[in-house]
Amino acid sequence: MNSYVDKLDEKSASGRAAWKPSRWMNMQNKADATMRYVFIISAALVAAVIFSIIVFVGMQGVKTFAGVSPWEFFFSTDWTPSAGKFGAFPFLFSTVVLTLLSVVFALPLALAGAIFTAKIAPNWMREILRPATDLFVGIPSVVYGLIGLTVIVPFIGKVVKGTGYGILPAAIILAIMIMPTILSISEDAIRSLPGRLEEASLALGATRWQTIWKVLLPAARPGILTAVILGMGRAMGETMAVFMVIGNSPQMPKSLISSTTVLTTAIVKDMGNTNYGSTWNNALFLMALLLLVISLLLILIIRVVARRSELK
Repeated sequence: MNSYVDKLDEKSASGRAAWKPSRWMNMQNKADATMRYVFIISAALVAAVIFSIIVFVGMQGVKTFAGVSPWEFFFSTDWTPSAGKFGAFPFLFSTVVLTLLSVVFALPLALAGAIFTAKIAPNWMREILRPATDLFVGIPSVVYGLIGLTVIVPFIGKVVKGTGYGILPAAIILAIMIMPTILSISEDAIRSLPGRLEEASLALGATRWQTIWKVLLPAARPGILTAVILGMGRAMGETMAVFMVIGNSPQMPKSLISSTTVLTTAIVKDMGNTNYGSTWNNALFLMALLLLVISLLLILIIRVVARRSELK
């Protein structure tokens, strides 16, 4: 018996020694190795480009403090470049107010649409609503700005007996622009929940609305929060549509319907009028650096939220 086993072991050993990978397998291994290096190089290149942009913008922006103190730049309300005054607080304040107001306008409608599409609408209606929602994302921002300039601004001006420019029309336009993003991601978050959550809630006697409000929405909170943060990022970085309806006056907004300027529109409006390397030009680069830092912080928040949801 032992000799028979020994012979089998010898045959299997000789077979393994005689076996060689085929030509096709060698080609596949080489292709896999090549693609692995291509992906590594591509990732490193993207990281290098992003890092280079941040370093370049940061180096130019920090030069602002050679002619302007950080306190004046961040907390002064006087933006008069011809007089050497570079107070960017109105732009920062207007950016924050505009972003938050647009999210406040967009979130209820987007969340209601996500709930309806994910849990209430029949399949044939969902097949229509989802492509229609995605279509709004592809509309150029200048089209939204043109609609705001010709419809929303005159309407608000007629109601308040003024020009109609300001944060309010810009927030309405941005809410329409970020609504598809929040709706789509929130719908995916709700539909990805395990079916046993809804079944258990209904089995315990909860109504359909109680199940949605008390069970599904809390369970989908990380995905909904991610959608809100992405919407905020888009609202904060939008330029052309806001530029057309906000009025572009470098001053603190006295109300939601007074002309003002945000960081993005200030950069677009003034960049062509400055000389490279001047304090005015460096101040605009510093505004761009602030936008980059805020965007990176929003991305980090998304990572933290996603990681916490995985741990749970």
